[in-house]
Amino acid sequence: MTYQDALALMHEHTQSDALRKHMYAVEDAMRAYAKTFGEDEEQWAIVGVLHDFDYEKYPNPPDHPGKGSEILAQKGYPEDVRRAILGHADYMSIPRDTKMAQALYACDELCGFIAAVAVIRPNKIADLEVSSVKKKLKDKGFARNVNREDIQRGIQELGVQLEAHIQFCIDAMRADAARLGLA
Repeated sequence: MTYQDALALMHEHTQSDALRKHMYAVEDAMRAYAKTFGEDEEQWAIVGVLHDFDYEKYPNPPDHPGKGSEILAQKGYPEDVRRAILGHADYMSIPRDTKMAQALYACDELCGFIAAVAVIRPNKIADLEVSSVKKKLKDKGFARNVNREDIQRGIQELGVQLEAHIQFCIDAMRADAARLGLA
């Protein structure tokens, strides 16, 4: 299981540029959290880059992420990687009992939301501030498909503060702004 193998698998199953960029953003945040927690950066990056790889083919619950987990099992991905990915969907009822699973859940919706905020700004993510993200979080009409309750639950499970988590994810994504289309 290497990052390059995971990236190739994601590209094989995902044609949407927007969905790929979302997975890259979550990968960026996962790498950064792995470093912070002293965990395996490559493994956490793999979880980030693969968490939605099956979504185009299997968009309906529980097929997503269930079918993806089956594909990963067939390819020899370890159980902790598959469980973290399964756990990012509440309806799968898989406990998020590892830091890796908690980080994925905490980063998934927030990274998507940050990208939505950044893409409409003149300087994209370059000068994006926490206050701008928080303001948009209060606007229920903005990025209405982003589940604000999941963001709140994610920060609680991960044990971080909202402002710090937003800044952390902005910083991780800002470092990869070109690949994310946010430069």
